[in-house]
Amino acid sequence: MKSHRPVIGILGAGKLGTVLAQLFIKANYPVYIAGSGDATKIALSIKILTPGAIAVSASEAIAQADVILLALPLSKYKTLPAKLLKGKLVVDAMNYWWEVDGNMPELKSTTSSEMVQAYLKGARVVKALSHMGYHNVFDDNRPHDSLDRKAIAIAGDNSADTALVSKLVDDIGFDPVTIGRLSAGKFLEPGNPMFGASVTASDIHNLLPSILE
Repeated sequence: MKSHRPVIGILGAGKLGTVLAQLFIKANYPVYIAGSGDATKIALSIKILTPGAIAVSASEAIAQADVILLALPLSKYKTLPAKLLKGKLVVDAMNYWWEVDGNMPELKSTTSSEMVQAYLKGARVVKALSHMGYHNVFDDNRPHDSLDRKAIAIAGDNSADTALVSKLVDDIGFDPVTIGRLSAGKFLEPGNPMFGASVTASDIHNLLPSILE
């Protein structure tokens, strides 16, 4: 019987990808996860780290999923199969790290998520799950009625898409806070006050007063 929850496809089987897989499995979402190569290379580690998730190829994860989460090094974004992602809701959880990604001059004139959106022309990109470290994502999620619940900021151009991503964020244990259009994702990038922040929704409003008035 088909699940009533959206199917989640995660591209990237590193620390963030596996943590997100664990949280979505815990929240009763079907999860397909892909690494950079053949699915057999990650099958055992996925079985141990994220029981319930299914290790597949990137193309199969995209084909099966309603929502795709990008948990790759940012510099790998041009390896994404843009044609296969056409029409998909894509959640960009990537960040630029000089040590990993090297020089990316295109970021001088745009945000990382707008760059990804320009490459994935037929997809709908939402920036989320990017400003909080993977260890905080794993440790700081809380039930819906918790007083100390932390928040995840979301940026996107389509209100229906940001609403769906907000539901996903809520279901895995965080308060969603939509901060504006995809271009507002710049406030979540390294070098900005929100980057690395594991804070409450009211704290996000305090950190970003000019865009959340």
